[in-house]
Amino acid sequence: MRTHNFLPTATADLADRNWHYYDYLIITGDAYIDHPSFGAAVIGRVLEAEGHRVAVLAQPNWHDTAAFLAMGRPRFGIFVTAGNLDSMVAHYTAAQKPRREDYYSPGGKAGLRPDRAAIVYANRAREAFPSLPVILGGLEASLRRFAHYDYWSDKVRRSILFDAKADLIVYGMGESATREIAARLKNGEPVSELCDIRGTAYAVRANPVGVDAHIDPHPIECPAYESVQSDKHAYATTTRIQAEEHDPIRGRAVLQAHGDRVLVVNPPAMPLDGKDLDAVYDLPYTRAVHPMYEAQGGVPAIEEVRFSVIHNRGCFGGCNFCALSFHQGRMVSARTHQSVVREVESFIGHPDFKGYVHDIGGPTANFRRPSCAGQKERGLCKHKQCLAPKPCAELDADHTDYLKLLRKVRELPGVKKAFVRSGIRFDYLLEDTNGECFAELVHYHISGQLKVAPEHVVPHVLDCMGKPHADVYDRFAEKYRRLNQKYDKDQYLVPYLMSNHPGSTLQDAVKLAEALHKQGKHPEQVQDFYPTPGTISTAMYHTGLDPMTMQPVHVPKDGRERTLQRALLQWRRPEKKKQVLEALRKAGREDLIGFHKWCLVKPDGGAKKRKP
Repeated sequence: MRTHNFLPTATADLADRNWHYYDYLIITGDAYIDHPSFGAAVIGRVLEAEGHRVAVLAQPNWHDTAAFLAMGRPRFGIFVTAGNLDSMVAHYTAAQKPRREDYYSPGGKAGLRPDRAAIVYANRAREAFPSLPVILGGLEASLRRFAHYDYWSDKVRRSILFDAKADLIVYGMGESATREIAARLKNGEPVSELCDIRGTAYAVRANPVGVDAHIDPHPIECPAYESVQSDKHAYATTTRIQAEEHDPIRGRAVLQAHGDRVLVVNPPAMPLDGKDLDAVYDLPYTRAVHPMYEAQGGVPAIEEVRFSVIHNRGCFGGCNFCALSFHQGRMVSARTHQSVVREVESFIGHPDFKGYVHDIGGPTANFRRPSCAGQKERGLCKHKQCLAPKPCAELDADHTDYLKLLRKVRELPGVKKAFVRSGIRFDYLLEDTNGECFAELVHYHISGQLKVAPEHVVPHVLDCMGKPHADVYDRFAEKYRRLNQKYDKDQYLVPYLMSNHPGSTLQDAVKLAEALHKQGKHPEQVQDFYPTPGTISTAMYHTGLDPMTMQPVHVPKDGRERTLQRALLQWRRPEKKKQVLEALRKAGREDLIGFHKWCLVKPDGGAKKRKP
């Protein structure tokens, strides 16, 4: 089993390198896949490039410290991540039912990581190595850095920093912060002095004189954990403050008291520019699953990304239910064309590559530039979004650079097709008056179907979501239809839809089903709203308030209402009929029960229509 091209995962690997010591241990809740789509691999390669000796401990047995001690004590510290997903999302559906598979685990097997993995791993690491610094990173820690509503326990939990007994949190995209932490620990600085690093959070003892935030002389204080735990208005206020300050240009440090300690969340790190992003993606990844998983059938997560390329980071789309705004942030940065082309060329010779680049995408595929010219100087606007409910007058929607990138990739020798499969922001594409990118997207870059996310049709629900109104999607769909007709393409538009988002009533769900019926759309899959930590929509779910306006919103929390709203989006399924009938009657929409073409379902018993 050849493993020398991977980072060490066992004592045998250390011996192969003739390492009598190593510097940093990375613990991850995912199986070890050495590919730039996986955070643990990126951080490992970044540290390696800085000259540190790094080992990876993937999905360790957490019931005791044996697995944590197996490779011996790292010299300087331990980095912990739950993996690419929040471990609770990886384990449970939106209905809180256990998932049967985990695509980030060998063989797709569920249960190979614990619930609340970042906390469990950090505590075991602290137990195994009491004197070593423990640093949390990754999505789970990033989105739980403040006191947060926890859907699975239905309560507000304190910052994950305290439950994990960690020294620092690195939040967002952590390359810059991790480099600095590792260098300073190696130089002998105590972890307690690493308080001036952007994109990190730490705790200090409460001081009557005030907390010195080091990096920011004018920090802003949000309501304390004890306050947000019991006061939903305070929780909504806190969410608004945190969202407004999550900006690398104008954001301030945010303080939140937890008992006799104060959580200090430093301003976000500046996004990596094109040159620095290139350097991260040019590192020597094997782009493969570690061979130790071969006997279990490999790891399914590699299949979606093996021949895909991430060309950007960040998203100014600002959807309220999305974690991106609070993790990667709203400021977009992009790799150079040369870097993307090099990555594609690196896998063209792979024996499994059949000529199809599966995706040239990212968080939002068609973002490659700041949303407006003033963003780099003043940051993103605090009190408005770039695209919703209507595009900002200052929006720069030029797609020329993305179009040039797509052309370069599809013209590479050995590439038959280069697809765009990750989500595009359809309202942003429509704002590009040139129209050339939309035309070539349809002509060359769609693999049978294009997935977009209108999410709903009712205006006030879309406002709660931070999405454009339905007329924008209708214009996009019509233009998409015309372009497919022009190029003689039989390609479908697949709309992502969401049930039970805050703001949606049973009557609103009926209107969505009615609109889909009129359009001839019959969704096989819909996403039920999932209240994950850190999002504005989750704050709405918990408090019944829109934190940006402090106006009340309807929240579908009752289990029966949630079931009925979801059933309405799949009204054509025979097994949903009883639920759909119940929903229509409760909503006072019996006019949609019958035999007319506008009806959603037939009456009970499927009685035959009478002859005139």
